[in-house]
Amino acid sequence: MLIKIKNQKSKILVEGEDVITFIPQKPPIVMVDTLYECEPAKAVTGLTIRNENMFCEDGLFRETGIIEHIAQSAALKAGYEQHTNNTQPSIGYIGSVKNFTLHYLPSAGDHLVTTITVMHVVGNVVVLHGKVECGGKAVAECEMKVVEQN
Repeated sequence: MLIKIKNQKSKILVEGEDVITFIPQKPPIVMVDTLYECEPAKAVTGLTIRNENMFCEDGLFRETGIIEHIAQSAALKAGYEQHTNNTQPSIGYIGSVKNFTLHYLPSAGDHLVTTITVMHVVGNVVVLHGKVECGGKAVAECEMKVVEQN
């Protein structure tokens, strides 16, 4: 399957239940369902919001769900890279969220496309920028520190 992301056609690398292989979270806490791109400094992920999602309230995907989606996007990137490189998967924790900007709350049924850009890596701390979009429109963005457990 091919999709169009930012004027490029991208092949889906991982989707659906296969995503669970690459992240430590398990249902009902899984907040990513697609990996479109994965490069050393960048990844593009997706999530189709379902009404039964635990972070969906009154048909809207709440801020906490968006932050968790960004964190799991980073986890999916790391897990996919570790699998590809035949290295042991690590677990990461949100160390901090900085400059969180919410443009609007997406609705159940919307499909989020999130770009994770690695800004810095210092030891076991990854500083990244996460930008969430829906239909090409900005939903939210933030800087996040993820601490990887060795």
